[in-house]
Amino acid sequence: AVALGSCEPGWPSIEVAMGMVSTLSHRGPDDSDCWVDPSGRVVLGHNRLAVVDLSEAGRQPMTSADGRWTITYNGEIYNTETLRRSLGSVSWRGHSDTEVLVEHIARHGVSATLKVSRGMFAFGCWDSHESELWLARDRFGEKPLYYVLHKGAFLFASELKALRAVPGFSPEIDRRALREYFRWTNVPSPMTIYEGVSKLPPAHFLRVSKGAAISEPRPYWSAFDTACAAPPLTDGIDTVSRLGEVLDRA
Repeated sequence: AVALGSCEPGWPSIEVAMGMVSTLSHRGPDDSDCWVDPSGRVVLGHNRLAVVDLSEAGRQPMTSADGRWTITYNGEIYNTETLRRSLGSVSWRGHSDTEVLVEHIARHGVSATLKVSRGMFAFGCWDSHESELWLARDRFGEKPLYYVLHKGAFLFASELKALRAVPGFSPEIDRRALREYFRWTNVPSPMTIYEGVSKLPPAHFLRVSKGAAISEPRPYWSAFDTACAAPPLTDGIDTVSRLGEVLDRA
């Protein structure tokens, strides 16, 4: 969960962030923590499910070695070792995919990192130099990410219940979304069941700058474009072979 861009000092507070985090303890029962930017106007929270690196070196929110980027991240990067090797000589603190992700962002930026990352993930990453928050979601939307602007602060979380834990936030049911749910048993992105609350679409990112100015979500990958750019499949045996290769990498 995060709170960003309030003009009122002390809002949102770390207590608000911890209240949001506590509603999501089932997503990460191993640890929970909050990070506060020196300005006091950015709070990142995280519940940890330790899988790859069980040590303290894998704790989140995690700041890059250069101190510029701080990330709260949910999911798994499948090509972690490939990304780690591509970074060359780095003084690694541990062996978590979180560290690889934030250091790749520190080296190449968010957009370039998203283009080469393979996995299921959703994250929020704070750029202290530009005073910008980046949100991103994996290519097929396996990991959820919701956000809303409330009382001048930008809030996001992995589940809607965390947003509802914010004092004074009582969203109304979006009847259009309800209609979509009854029709498809699903609420399509960027809609959610609540008015004013958005769901970041799969394979998209957005930026939030000073004053909680929210950019339009932008795609960083398209299944359709990828398929169109691939060589045509004309040989049956070759098609089966290539399908096997893709499944092996999946």
